[in-house]
Amino acid sequence: MDVMRIALQAVVVISGLFLVLLILMHKGKGGGLSDMFGGGVSSSLGGSSIAERNLNRLTVMVSIVWLAAIVGLGLVARFQ
Repeated sequence: MDVMRIALQAVVVISGLFLVLLILMHKGKGGGLSDMFGGGVSSSLGGSSIAERNLNRLTVMVSIVWLAAIVGLGLVARFQ
């Protein structure tokens, strides 16, 4: 059980760091704090590119892996 716990902890850390990186790579949608002070001058192109859609899919997949590892850690802790 200790090997599984250590492996799940490693998956949580690695997927968490990768998830932060993926979230930071997303393009800003506006409406943030800078828009409040007049800094948000942006043009909407109307659609997202294929790269943005693939980034969204990858972000969702990594977040599912992260969530599954968290649930697995909880189950290991519960039944240990």
